[in-house]
Amino acid sequence: MQDVGIDANQQPAIRRVSPGSTKLIRSLTLTHAVLYGLGVTIGAGIYVLVGASAARSGMHAPLAFLAAAVVMGLTAGTFAELGTRLPVAASEAAYVQAAFHRKWLGGATGLLVVAAATISGATITVGSAGYIGVFLPLPSAWIVAGVVLAMGAIACLSAVQSISFAGLMTVVEIGGLILIIGAAGLFQGDALVSRLPELWAPMTDVTAWTGIAQTALLAVFAFIGFEHLVNISEEMKNPSRTLPWALFITLGVTALLYFAVVWIAVVAMPPAELARSSAPLALVFQRLTGLPLSVLSAIAVVATLNGIIVHMIMIGRVLYGLADRGSLPSLLARVNAKSGAPVVATLFGVGAILILALGIPLTGLAEWTSRLTLGVFALVNLALLRIKASEPKPPAGVFLAPAWVPVAGLFTSVALLLIDLVGWRAP
Repeated sequence: MQDVGIDANQQPAIRRVSPGSTKLIRSLTLTHAVLYGLGVTIGAGIYVLVGASAARSGMHAPLAFLAAAVVMGLTAGTFAELGTRLPVAASEAAYVQAAFHRKWLGGATGLLVVAAATISGATITVGSAGYIGVFLPLPSAWIVAGVVLAMGAIACLSAVQSISFAGLMTVVEIGGLILIIGAAGLFQGDALVSRLPELWAPMTDVTAWTGIAQTALLAVFAFIGFEHLVNISEEMKNPSRTLPWALFITLGVTALLYFAVVWIAVVAMPPAELARSSAPLALVFQRLTGLPLSVLSAIAVVATLNGIIVHMIMIGRVLYGLADRGSLPSLLARVNAKSGAPVVATLFGVGAILILALGIPLTGLAEWTSRLTLGVFALVNLALLRIKASEPKPPAGVFLAPAWVPVAGLFTSVALLLIDLVGWRAP
């Protein structure tokens, strides 16, 4: 079991009494956290889903990414406050349990987070096979299995080792996006500016705006990851300072890169052609520069592999946290004596990702990841509203979000789910 209290310095204190469970090591800095956040966010959406987004909204696709960024930004403020109140593994479960005093509800929330992350990891794995296939002409199932097992081994290392490894890959993947932006500026700089009016849909075009709203649900998947920072807060050296900065830096950098790259993609190529490609950004780079697909495909391989690793790391921490709180079998709460990592819990996540990646189409996985994540966001925003309403005075040393932030986060998350429901049921 795990209890959360406040120590003499007004910082949340973790007291564990579960047999066989040991404390996670506080070893991560702001640099580690930002690299982790960027890695789990950028590697997933932009390299894999730019084609699908362009197919749905055409030249308006960048607007869908901006809309998704607004939704994510509102909820980021909520996560920043709750994460500094309770810097623990299985964070979302802890927030909901603290707000509603229902252990089963906290456990269900944690499992929802695990489900969303597992589906997300499987989605990235399927996307990685398209890029790896450029170099290895092997059956997709073989590539998927090899990728999952290899990345699972890295995820079982210590937090500093696995996140540092992922951080190096993050630098490479961001370099790939900057390479695309630079190539576009060199070869199509005038078109990027002159065609900007095509970005905005006429206000009277209901079909276009409905499509943008529905595409925003898919674009939400591209931003999923920044919130996973709260699940490594128990391993941060100074979570009350590090976590808010890491959340907002990750989201801001991601939004800027996404908007620029998606706009470049739809200007450089017809959206329908983008949608048909299994490696869309590599094709964009080839169209811009005339260089072979393998140049950017190599970077995209690194990006997608990185996304898989960081999802596995997070899943292991959430399962560990749920078990440490008594919501799952204690076996999952065991920490490896040598690495300090929750290896058993991580391996459970690796197995689940492998099963999903081999059995479900990419777009369906991405959409269900977004739905589950928006459901978690709604619960977390509601939890903060409840906590704020029930306490006489906020604790010292906590990042405080204005009361309207969780209200807006709740509203936008539910609104996107309703838009998706209407679009899903429409003939």
